[in-house]
Amino acid sequence: MIYKRILLKLSGESLAGTNGNGISADKLLEYAEQIKAVADTGCQTGIVIGGGNIFRGVQGTALGIDRIQGDYMGMMATVINSMALQNALQKSGAKCEILSALPIDPIACKMSSRRAVELLEAGNVVIMAGGTGSPFFTTDSGAALRAAEIHADVLLKGTRVDGIYSADPEKSTAAVKFDTLTFDDCLQKNLRVMDMTAFTLCHENSITLHVFNMDVVGNLQKVVAGENIGTVVK
Repeated sequence: MIYKRILLKLSGESLAGTNGNGISADKLLEYAEQIKAVADTGCQTGIVIGGGNIFRGVQGTALGIDRIQGDYMGMMATVINSMALQNALQKSGAKCEILSALPIDPIACKMSSRRAVELLEAGNVVIMAGGTGSPFFTTDSGAALRAAEIHADVLLKGTRVDGIYSADPEKSTAAVKFDTLTFDDCLQKNLRVMDMTAFTLCHENSITLHVFNMDVVGNLQKVVAGENIGTVVK
């Protein structure tokens, strides 16, 4: 195990599995088992989940919903996903607590870095819901912020591709995968790793970013163990 404390970022869409939207029970169980396996090694595990499988703030504007209102709706979607993952983790035998930028009694206490670290050190998986708590920020930005707040060794971004490519590998057969990059490389090559706010937070706080395919069972454990998969950005 090369990382003592991680922040795992999962997209909301990933929880939908092949359904396209909503929450897949099979995918939820698969993720919970992988996360518990890592937590059982003693790796302190924080998680941020998006809400795109339920609602995205930017989608709301197309429906005539005010952007600010829509973003708060998106934050609530992350709370629903967090509750679903917490339930799956607890059923698997893991200790898990939710902290939220939007405190919702009795579901989640208010997010604070001090409380998050206390829970992590006590052996809990800590899911940090509600994004940043403010509109106009993505859950990628929320993940970068939380990684900085809890002093995570790495921000792990679980995706459906096996790392960062020179182009979209799902659209271009000429796309080349990178094993390692610097933040400057990403900027110069205009690689869309995360949104610029999230990327800047990682860069300025010297947070290592590791992008990998979460949908391959066992990959999360391999990343934490130090196996050379995915793409590392330092």
